[in-house]
Amino acid sequence: MSTELLINVTPSETRVAMIEGGNLQEIHIERESKRGIVGNIYKGKVSRVLPGMQAAFVDIGLDKAAFLHASDIVPHTECVAENEKQQFQVRDISELVRQGQDLVVQVVKDPLGTKGARLTTDVTLPSRYLVFMPGASHVGVSQRIESERERERLKNLVTKHCDELGGFIIRTAAEGASSAEVAQDAAFLKHLWRKVLERRGKYKSKSMLYGELGLAQRILRDFVGTELDSIYVDSRLAFENLKEFTDEFVPELSNKLVRYTGDQPIFDLYDTENEIQRSLDRKVELKSGGYLIIDQTEAMTTVDINTGAFVGRRNLEETIFNTNIEATKAIARQLRLRNLGGIIIIDFIDMASEEHRRRVLTALEQALSYDRVKTNINGFTQLGLVEMTRKRTRESIEHVLCGTCPTCEGRGTVKTVDSVCYEILREITRVNRAYDADRFVAYVSPAVAETLAGEEYHALAELEVFIGKQVEVKIEPLYNQEQFDVVMM
Repeated sequence: MSTELLINVTPSETRVAMIEGGNLQEIHIERESKRGIVGNIYKGKVSRVLPGMQAAFVDIGLDKAAFLHASDIVPHTECVAENEKQQFQVRDISELVRQGQDLVVQVVKDPLGTKGARLTTDVTLPSRYLVFMPGASHVGVSQRIESERERERLKNLVTKHCDELGGFIIRTAAEGASSAEVAQDAAFLKHLWRKVLERRGKYKSKSMLYGELGLAQRILRDFVGTELDSIYVDSRLAFENLKEFTDEFVPELSNKLVRYTGDQPIFDLYDTENEIQRSLDRKVELKSGGYLIIDQTEAMTTVDINTGAFVGRRNLEETIFNTNIEATKAIARQLRLRNLGGIIIIDFIDMASEEHRRRVLTALEQALSYDRVKTNINGFTQLGLVEMTRKRTRESIEHVLCGTCPTCEGRGTVKTVDSVCYEILREITRVNRAYDADRFVAYVSPAVAETLAGEEYHALAELEVFIGKQVEVKIEPLYNQEQFDVVMM
């Protein structure tokens, strides 16, 4: 099966689509306005030392000086052992830095309002599976990896890559990673740190030694070792930057980079643009005529399977089984495409046969095996639901592209026109009892005004008789269906 990456770059946004066998499987989006500087490494110059605050201000070339607290200063990480760092006690800031001194620092918090960035001298470099710690001599393992056997396996794999440059922390994502994948990550990070050290000697103060990788570079870094056929880039400048990046850090991908110069937009290939739009739909059609309903909530994501127009050829049980089998592939693809994480509950159509249940679970496991994100299936519950989890790696496509609906405010539904009409009538009655008014004017949406003048005219007339006052209805074109105002005249 061919695998291609389509990289669409504009000044304000970068999008990367992963295409497998001609179908969109993953979409990654990064907006320039949302990118911070956390993780960037600078060669800064101490501009002020403030003993009263136990802090220093460091000029790293930004509009505002960055803030460095004494507790965030450790000995030079490239020349001390980890046990020395642990024994290091916070001393007076005046003993640690002096005005005019050059420091290698890393941003841990973006500038906010009138405050500058927050810094540390304890530099770390992350990759997909590992975090590199310059100067350290040990290997740490994420506590979220619970299996002692897996922890020991990963520790043995990574320990051999520790040297005088530093040590590593094994990230949760490394669970199940192969020796080759770990080795590629370790080599990449050490090469990156050598470049930082090289630039530290060459660059002047207030220079950036390392910038947190952009989306396209991160994707290429994470795809090292993956069978990619082609990587198409539609921006000349982005192509040149990626070529420089791959030549320097991941040379095995350099010959797969292709500058896209086609007439049609790159995301029109493989119907990618329309597939992204469809990934926001609640309903996903199956080829057989069945369909999925996917609902994403704060606590979990639910997937409901229905036979829809699929009537089958033999009997009901076979129809249900075939629909569920087809749904497993669609579910696995939608989880990747929408980047849904956390708890996922799948409501397959009820199956009487235990053999059918087993085969559906096997099919789901097989479909999820292509997912680069860790998944865990717990099987059928007593209620016939399948519980599974998928590791959260980034925001879902819905959260990236969509916001809360201003009309329903996230409920997903709005009051019917009839409900709003009756609410208006009740409000007029309430106000009439509380205040002395000659008449009332109701400002409503066009749909509500039409109903009050038509189907519910009799209710409005009865209210006028009941309160003995005139009620005038006026259209407010900008009001949504639920909005209205009752004004006393």
